[in-house]
Amino acid sequence: MGPGTEEQARHWQLGELPGVDLLHARYIRKSFAWHTHDTFVIAAITEGVEAFHHRNELVRAGVGQLALVNPDTPHTGHAGVPEGWTYRTLYPAADLIAEIAGDISTLAGPVGFTAPVVEDPGAARLVVAVHEAAEQGNALAADSLLRLAVARLLRTHGGRLPERPLRTAGARTATRARAVLEAEMARPPSLGKLATELGTSPFALLRAFKEAYGMPPHTWLTDARVRRARQLLDEGAAPAEAAVAVGFTDQPHLNRHFARIVGVPPGAYRRGRARTYKTGAARAS
Repeated sequence: MGPGTEEQARHWQLGELPGVDLLHARYIRKSFAWHTHDTFVIAAITEGVEAFHHRNELVRAGVGQLALVNPDTPHTGHAGVPEGWTYRTLYPAADLIAEIAGDISTLAGPVGFTAPVVEDPGAARLVVAVHEAAEQGNALAADSLLRLAVARLLRTHGGRLPERPLRTAGARTATRARAVLEAEMARPPSLGKLATELGTSPFALLRAFKEAYGMPPHTWLTDARVRRARQLLDEGAAPAEAAVAVGFTDQPHLNRHFARIVGVPPGAYRRGRARTYKTGAARAS
């Protein structure tokens, strides 16, 4: 994945490295929609520059830097320079990060990263090394290097995450709205109907939901549908089945949104769930 090559990406797992997804990609025209992860994101930029909105801020990460995103944090992603960017990304599960934090820190409560972009070439090299070990099927080395990388980043760029604000009427309304959308994902109510059911106005619901989750309800729903589709694909469902189950009109509709959030189409994602690494990259388009 050197300069001048077309867009390529592989999103995969090593079966002997549980709790971690990996993405190795080169993107030029790629634009990630607003989305969240239920995992952490640790991305080492190896070529070019990635720009991304992180909450209400537009930030940029270049070579030798890492993009760090905590779970459930809204963000986007696109090229920060015309030639795009190449990166190697780890998506470690929250409980794995908590386990490592418990071994190296006395901090109580939820721990995460305190900045979305950090300058740390040493940590970036460790992330690349995790990928290279996994590609070789060396789970012992990959797991060891992963823990070293996470420990280093938590020590230098981590901390206790701020407490959630006190529950307000708006926050409670947003929570109830989210529960309805999760339960009725395939056939969600209109904004007006949802607001009426919750005893509020559409505008008040929009404002409360965005304040609580960083996205309006329709954007959050698309993200939630893709998350659920990923779970179904992991369980063996075909992309067309997953599309219908989560409320997309057809598989092309799922393909479009899936690629804009996960980084690869559903078929490529499904192939990447193999227990061992296979050489070659799946097309990102």
